[in-house]
Amino acid sequence: MPIEVLMPALSPTMTEGNLAKWHKKVGDPVKAGDVIAEIETDKATMEVEAVDEGVVGEILVPEGAQGVKVNQPIARLLEEGEDASALKSAPAAKPAPAAPPPQAAPAPAPKPAAPAPQATPASAPQPQPKPAPAAASPAPSANGHDRTPASPLARRMAAQAGLDIARIAGSGPHGRVVKADVETALKGGAPAARAPAPRPGAAPSPVMAPSLGMAQVAALAGNAPYTPVPNGNMRRTIARRLTEVQQSVPVFYLTMDCEIDALLKARADVNAQVESKVSVNDFVIKAVALALKKVPAVNASWSEEAVLRWNSVDVSVAVALEDGLITPIIRNADQKGLAQISAEMKDLATRARANKLKLEEFQGGTFSISNLGMFGVSEFTAVINPPQSCILAVAAGEQRAVVKNGQLAVATVMSCTISCDHRVVDGATAAQFMGAFRKYVEAPVTMLL
Repeated sequence: MPIEVLMPALSPTMTEGNLAKWHKKVGDPVKAGDVIAEIETDKATMEVEAVDEGVVGEILVPEGAQGVKVNQPIARLLEEGEDASALKSAPAAKPAPAAPPPQAAPAPAPKPAAPAPQATPASAPQPQPKPAPAAASPAPSANGHDRTPASPLARRMAAQAGLDIARIAGSGPHGRVVKADVETALKGGAPAARAPAPRPGAAPSPVMAPSLGMAQVAALAGNAPYTPVPNGNMRRTIARRLTEVQQSVPVFYLTMDCEIDALLKARADVNAQVESKVSVNDFVIKAVALALKKVPAVNASWSEEAVLRWNSVDVSVAVALEDGLITPIIRNADQKGLAQISAEMKDLATRARANKLKLEEFQGGTFSISNLGMFGVSEFTAVINPPQSCILAVAAGEQRAVVKNGQLAVATVMSCTISCDHRVVDGATAAQFMGAFRKYVEAPVTMLL
């Protein structure tokens, strides 16, 4: 049977993606590791590598297709000894939705049928199923087949060798068992334990509030004229994840004012000596990283079994895009100098705006920074990016009246607000972190010690 190439899950939050480009065509040979396509996800455009070997027999999803569901077949590979006739016996794949045609003109505001619209059944939240008890291995489906994700070739090899496919650790996308995994098992490689099923009594996923359709929103706004801007994958993902945070995470906020005149002078001195200029944000990243080393309880995440305190300091920095934002990561920021942080941040931001970041460059991180100072914002709060427990909102530096030694003076003051998951970080701990951060910002020479 031909091998189905499935739409991979390239991030934990991905449920669908757009097929931007094919690198292989029908008749081309494919080896494991070959780049076969480019997929546009909710956060970036990434290359997809083949996990099986064969010849491209059929492309099921054309370039430009949007909204292709994860694990939907996008192509079929012919194995050694197979020809195109084998495709006729393969089950028909569900066609991918075509790219939406461009709108010639904005749609007029629809007239509501009733003055008091209610959420439609399609938008109402569905009841959450109760988690099943943990089992030693994945349960079989109704037709008797194991639900373990595996390529057809790997499943056939395991069956011929008498191996339990559920006991083999998958190295493919989304934990999929591929040919190489079966070969490793045949050579005596120890299978990795799979993730256990949800524990009985575990808290269900938060229920999302019902969303209103365009007609309902227009009615509530008095049917004012509008221009619809379709929600892309990134915007929908941002909406879903941040709504979950606000509904399920107990968040508190602390604001602290930092005088940055010494930092501005240090920045000017540094930039006078180097060709690549250092920004205020680079100083902020370094100060955050050192403060996290000093107060490691903030560099942590919540889980039901334990609070995970991270051994590395990987700082995510929000970068604005046309249709959302992304958070590329400065890894081991506490171990890097200002020049290196500045160079990495410039490179990451440039490639982020071009949708060219690799998954590992924006997936992860232990703490986030959102800096709106360049927009003149005086003070704001930011929404936590799970599974992180904290995010620091950095506002603009402004000249303000301050009291020094009992006398009025003028200083450049930057307000910074930390949002904290109270399950992980207590108020006193957050205050200690903010105090350490302010000391580094107000005495930047200490970042060099």
